[in-house]
Amino acid sequence: MLVRVSHSARLSDYRAALTAPGAGWPVIASLLARMPIAMIGLSLLLYVQRETGSFAVAGAMSAGTLVGVAVGAVIQGRVMDRLGPTRPLLVTVALFVVTVTVAVLAVEHRQPAVVLVVLGAAVGLTEPMVGAASRALWVHLVPAGPIRHAAYAYEAISLEVFFILGPALAGVLVAAPWAGTGVVLAAVCMVLGSTGFALTRAVRAVGPTRAATDALLGALAYPGMRTVALAALGFGVTVGFVEVAVPAAATNAGHAPLGGLMLALWSLTSVAFGLFYATRPWPRPMHLRLPALLAMFALLVAPLAIPTSLLGLSLALLVAGIWITPQSTMHSTAIELVTPSGAATEAFGWVVTAVTLGLAIGHSTSGYLVDHVGVPASFLVGSGAGLLIAFVVWLRRGTVAEQPVDEAARLPVPAR
Repeated sequence: MLVRVSHSARLSDYRAALTAPGAGWPVIASLLARMPIAMIGLSLLLYVQRETGSFAVAGAMSAGTLVGVAVGAVIQGRVMDRLGPTRPLLVTVALFVVTVTVAVLAVEHRQPAVVLVVLGAAVGLTEPMVGAASRALWVHLVPAGPIRHAAYAYEAISLEVFFILGPALAGVLVAAPWAGTGVVLAAVCMVLGSTGFALTRAVRAVGPTRAATDALLGALAYPGMRTVALAALGFGVTVGFVEVAVPAAATNAGHAPLGGLMLALWSLTSVAFGLFYATRPWPRPMHLRLPALLAMFALLVAPLAIPTSLLGLSLALLVAGIWITPQSTMHSTAIELVTPSGAATEAFGWVVTAVTLGLAIGHSTSGYLVDHVGVPASFLVGSGAGLLIAFVVWLRRGTVAEQPVDEAARLPVPAR
């Protein structure tokens, strides 16, 4: 039979999800754990740039952090699927404390760029993947259908709220007497929130799951999952270019602290439009929605190269931001169509990996373009990269169409 998943949600569905038995404490703890998710990378980038005076070095270390997150997301996701989330999260938290401490000491002692990049990767590798565990937890808390879709939309919308707060805090705290204040504050929030989430009753009750996935690739062995990951990669690449180019534009204009605040602007429209879009998603078919939303987002990034003032750039960011949350929600929902339920955490880990690899590519390339060509070039190349990947996703759209499913194993029939 065909599995059909409702991809729209009403406000009552959000209420039902958030008030489901056992959801309260995990939701609260995950909020604290995920709040710094957009703050750590940007705080580290601004911190290193302040200490070294180079956006290229800062972008390289930030890219190293994102590569570490990309690798860690899959490893942690696979381990959590097999052992349950509590023990892996607690071990990761302990390692994260060590790597952040060493990274900050290295920046303070002006270590070579290659050392900073390696330590940045270590920070990312040990960053607790509460987002993946939280997303997978909803499978155990609410039934499939509109309520679960509302839960996934909540995850994406709340994350966008943090993309408002994170860059804003990072931009303000870099002007503090010590530029590393934002990095430490973000790390403390992540440690406390991750520990609290891992120890909640609902999370401790989640046991190991077994899914018939490829031993090496895991969930990525499914063709549809590879297409979803490709769409997430394009999203990350496009965002990554903007996240470096906007602070660079603010710095060039003599208002460096405004960079983080300006990045928060596109999250404002993202959250507002995301609430509306979740009730009226378009296009309806998921296999068309993946390339369409990425293409529309990339097109709206190109005009960022036009403004000659920070005010004009801010207004353009407001417009470009409307397609951020819809894409995040779409990636979470698409996982149910293309992977087995027993690999949910790992599958979301692959989405996180794809996004962060995209961010790393965008950050590093944008840092080079900003230093050697100019800010407008970074916006234009980012837009072009997003459009190119959207075209490839469109070519692969057939792998994400609703698939015949083995109800006993909940496994998509492999594409021929």
